[in-house]
Amino acid sequence: MQIGIFARTFNGSSVEKILDATKTHNLYAVHFNLQCAGKESLPAYIDDQLCQRVRKSFEERTMEMIAVSGTFNAIHPNKEMRDQLVDRTILLIKRCRDLGTSSVSLCTGTRDPENMWRRHPDNDEPEAWQDLITTLEKLLPVAENNNVVLGIEPEKANVINSAAKARRLLDEMQSRQLKIIIDGANLFAPDDLSNMRDVIDEAVELLGPDIIMAHAKDIPIEQTDNSYAAGTGALDWQSYFQALAKIGFKGPIVLHNLKESQVDMSLDFIQGEVFKWFSQTTDYEMVYE
Repeated sequence: MQIGIFARTFNGSSVEKILDATKTHNLYAVHFNLQCAGKESLPAYIDDQLCQRVRKSFEERTMEMIAVSGTFNAIHPNKEMRDQLVDRTILLIKRCRDLGTSSVSLCTGTRDPENMWRRHPDNDEPEAWQDLITTLEKLLPVAENNNVVLGIEPEKANVINSAAKARRLLDEMQSRQLKIIIDGANLFAPDDLSNMRDVIDEAVELLGPDIIMAHAKDIPIEQTDNSYAAGTGALDWQSYFQALAKIGFKGPIVLHNLKESQVDMSLDFIQGEVFKWFSQTTDYEMVYE
C-alpha cells in the first residue's frame, strides 16, 4: 500500500522542482496534474518532448505517478465547451501511458456553468445523467483501447452525488476501465454530517470491488476556505479506514486539499492509521524506506 499526494500541493516552477519538494516529505507516489509541467490540466496538444520530460523526472527520482488529473465538467451546460474538453481528455487518455501512468481521474460534473465543484439543482434531472453517459461513452472506448483506467468519485456537488448513483453508473456502463476513487469527506454535504459511520460503510460496501484509490482529506469543522490537516477535522477516520480494511483495500491512499505546511502532520496521522488498520497487508516500510 502506498501513501501519495496531489502534486499541486507543492509550489514550483517546474515538474522537477515540484517532485523534489514532494520527495523532501518522504512521499514517492504522486497524483499528477499537467499544470505542474507548465501546461493546462487538459492541454490541446501533448507532444513527445513533454511526455519524455515528465516520465524521466519521475524515473530519475524513483517516484510513481499513480494517476493524472483529467478533471473537467462532464455535464457542463454548454455543449460546445463540453465537447471540446472531451476531445482534450481523449488526448490525455491516449498519452497517459507515455506520461508514465495508467489512470486518469475525472469529475462527473455539475450543471453549474462556472464551478465544477458547486452543486446545482439540475444535477438530479434525467438530462444530466444522460449527458454524463454520453460523455463516458466517448471516453471509455479510448480508455479500453489504451488500457487506461478512468476513476470517478461520488461527490455531493456533482451529478454522481452518492455511492448508490456511482454503483448504478458502474452497472450501466459495464466497463472494466471505469473505476471508483473514494473520498470519505466528499460523501457528506457541509451542513449534514449525520450517520457518518453508516454512510461510509454503505459506500464502501457498495463500491468496494471497484475502488482503486482512496483520498485522505478531512472535513472542515467550520465552513471556511481554510484547509484542515488530516486528523484535525470532522471526518470519522476510524470508520473510513475500518471500512476500507474490511474489504481488503490495497490501493494508494492520497493526501490532498492541504497547504504544504500541513503535509508532515497529515502524513504522520495517515501513516499511523495505515499501520493500525492495514498492518496485515501493508508494505509501507518497503515503499518509504
